[in-house]
Amino acid sequence: MDRAPAIEQRIPLSRPDLSAAEVEEVLAVLRTPVLSLGPKLREFEDAMAGLLGVRHAVAVSSGTAALHLAVRAAGLPEGAEVITTPFSFVASANVLLYERAVPAFVDVDDQTLNLTPPAVEEAIGRRYRETDRGWVNRDSGRLLVGILPVDVFGLPVDIDGFRALARRCRLWLVEDACEAVGSEVFSPSASAWVQAGARADVAAYAFYPNKQMTTGEGGLITTDDDRLAERCRMERNQGRLPDSPWLEHGVLGFNYRMDELSAALGVVQCRRFAELLHKRRQVAERYGRALGDIEEILLPAAVPGTRPNWFVYVIRLAARVDRDLLGRFLAERGIETRPYFPPIHLQAPYQQRFGYHAGVFPVCEQAARRTLALPFFNDLTEEAVGVIARTLREGVHFCVAAQS
Repeated sequence: MDRAPAIEQRIPLSRPDLSAAEVEEVLAVLRTPVLSLGPKLREFEDAMAGLLGVRHAVAVSSGTAALHLAVRAAGLPEGAEVITTPFSFVASANVLLYERAVPAFVDVDDQTLNLTPPAVEEAIGRRYRETDRGWVNRDSGRLLVGILPVDVFGLPVDIDGFRALARRCRLWLVEDACEAVGSEVFSPSASAWVQAGARADVAAYAFYPNKQMTTGEGGLITTDDDRLAERCRMERNQGRLPDSPWLEHGVLGFNYRMDELSAALGVVQCRRFAELLHKRRQVAERYGRALGDIEEILLPAAVPGTRPNWFVYVIRLAARVDRDLLGRFLAERGIETRPYFPPIHLQAPYQQRFGYHAGVFPVCEQAARRTLALPFFNDLTEEAVGVIARTLREGVHFCVAAQS
């Protein structure tokens, strides 16, 4: 490969959108003696509950912590199975292993890269038999207890379809909305647009610095169920019961607390949320205009009934384009990219424990070979998008020529 000339500035994959208001809010907390379990935590939770349209929002230390407490609150007997996706960040399956449960993977839809209710329903009918206990795996005898769909890249799943399926099969429904803060889906049953995650029994969100909004590290559990919310509040704080003495613990819990500094960041991000959403959608629109005529790539797109707030901007490459070669081409020209996602079932712990091998989930595996995340953050300028588009176009032609 020809070496590109040295560059003065690189374009990173992501960058948080922080203003002077966030700095001032964090400094205000530092001027108080309360750095944990204080008023900013409650203010952030109330603000998020209002934004998402839910009864309860419980802030925690990470998206993974939120997912972990969400599946625990939903109920997860040891050895039970939960249907989920193999195409996601690994945490969505790992949290099931934390509880000694078994992820039961179903391949994703080729268009959305999400789980779909028809595919999950078909898998239930094929793999399980209905008994007095519920749906039991025909081979292992394990009980199926839930469905955990993921809003991949910020594209919401068909939540009404999953709700109906979960009710018919007597399964709980936890939605991993960690990548979908601010995304909306039209709910026919509610006859309204609703926030991703708001219609699940329990949902989880994440606020890592590359997300649509950030608290540095942090996550959130949402539910309309008073009992589930109370359980999550106890378990995030070492299992302390409400109003119990400081060192008395009524249930098994964890140190999953969100600190006041992170909550203060979140409070301001909530105030700026409409601005953050607008800026992010502008960048996605710039990419759409700049990349729409490149035949060798498929752009991310909303499907009917969804308004995604993209977490990452992921393109899919034609088979004749070597994704890894293209990534190196862009990196040498100062443009950071990343493959999203490696299949979970082909990660070492899953191959070693469950014996998974290549070929079992072909749509997931093909997507994993063809997807590439481009730089995507709120302050990515039109000029920078133009540079990325021109360089990407050159890189695609280079890769096609190299294959000839």
